[in-house]
Amino acid sequence: MRVTPLFAAATLALASTFAVAASPDPAAEQAIRKTLKTLELDVPVESVSASPVSGLYEVQLQGGRVLYASADGQFVMQGYLFQVQDGKPVNLTEKTERTGVAKLINSIPVGEMVVYPAQGKAKSHITVFTDTTCPYCHKLHAEVPELNRRGIEVRYVAFPRQGPGSAGDEQLQAVWCSSDRRAALDKLIDGKDVKAASCANPVAKQFHLGQSIGVNGTPAIVLESGQVIPGYQPAPQLAKLILGEAK
Repeated sequence: MRVTPLFAAATLALASTFAVAASPDPAAEQAIRKTLKTLELDVPVESVSASPVSGLYEVQLQGGRVLYASADGQFVMQGYLFQVQDGKPVNLTEKTERTGVAKLINSIPVGEMVVYPAQGKAKSHITVFTDTTCPYCHKLHAEVPELNRRGIEVRYVAFPRQGPGSAGDEQLQAVWCSSDRRAALDKLIDGKDVKAASCANPVAKQFHLGQSIGVNGTPAIVLESGQVIPGYQPAPQLAKLILGEAK
């Protein structure tokens, strides 16, 4: 069973029923995990914990996505949980999901990426799922020097948008198998050929990682906080988001 259509865009807005989150009751966790097993989710369950709402439990899935379940495991839902504070809604689900994505993305070894360092002191970084056959990835790549100039490190990971065995997959593997990955990536985006011997590389692993956090197109930009920005944005607009968040 896929997670996304479980309960599409369900919204729960609560103003005054929040309690301090505590460790889950072992019996509740067992009941919830038993139910989740019958649902045959397509991603592993990382944790079950008490949510801020009494009787409602938070289920964190690998890749950052979140479900909610009743203590007896009979009810499971996917949607946004809001807390209204001083008349303003705070999306608790989104905050939890971003934390999970950030943990996953920021744990990728730098040696498995193609990195364009910031000029001077780095103020923040972004991780970009890219495909060398993607025109909008080319547009974003042209903005990288400006992002670097503004103190933003750009880290590329591979996401062959047409899947394994596609032209993008072959090109990305050539990049990751090159002795100078940055030069190889630059050449391919400039329309030049890159030849590299086959090697063990993380392209397939990164592709599946992107899928696990909901990436379905390129470029997909992940901020340091775990916020995912789908699609191309000009450097000034993107930098404003990145550096505004980093303050």
